[in-house]
Amino acid sequence: MNQRLGILGRKIGMTQVFQEDGSPVPITVVEAGPCWVIQKKTREKDGYEAIQLGFLPKNSKRVNKPLLGHLKKAGVGGVTYLRELRVEDASGFELGQEIRVDLFKAGEYVDVTGYSKGRGFAGVMKRHGFHGAPGSHGTHEYFRHGGSVGSATYPHHVFKGKKMPGHYGNSRVTLQNIQIHEVKADQNLILLKGGIPGARNGLVLIRSAKKKGSRKASG
Repeated sequence: MNQRLGILGRKIGMTQVFQEDGSPVPITVVEAGPCWVIQKKTREKDGYEAIQLGFLPKNSKRVNKPLLGHLKKAGVGGVTYLRELRVEDASGFELGQEIRVDLFKAGEYVDVTGYSKGRGFAGVMKRHGFHGAPGSHGTHEYFRHGGSVGSATYPHHVFKGKKMPGHYGNSRVTLQNIQIHEVKADQNLILLKGGIPGARNGLVLIRSAKKKGSRKASG
């Protein structure tokens, strides 16, 4: 059975490496793992197969007692993050099992899920890329407005989904088929080509690519 491998990580930042011909390659550095299996969910008991992963050790004194009891069932102390990961068969995992970054190899492709940077309340030009109103020819206090949002006679209301000002960013984003440049297992680091969602120190989920599997780059 083909399991989609996955691990939780924390975005450290970006850098670059140079290829043999001198061309730079943008690199995102992620501290991935170690993670621990905190809970297993089975199709017989829960209706689906999944495991719960814990990431980033935390002082047990700063964890409430119900959560601490939940963690002790797996023999794990305090953790900062708990996330559920769907798998094909949870029986292949053990409670307290440590998952490290060496489950991935350089050249493989992964899907990275994180939360984009929050930008607060934004107008239509920043949020949706509107061009804005003309800068002259009678335009008055309307330069960054979004224009008409509907007619009064018909349809008497604004259609759902109309692009308007509102909260921008801080949304769950998944980038697919990101290639792994290097895995530094001794430092729990994984180097990914290109950028990934989120700010520094943001939580990310790295999974083996759904569409490309673990195929290596040709050439």
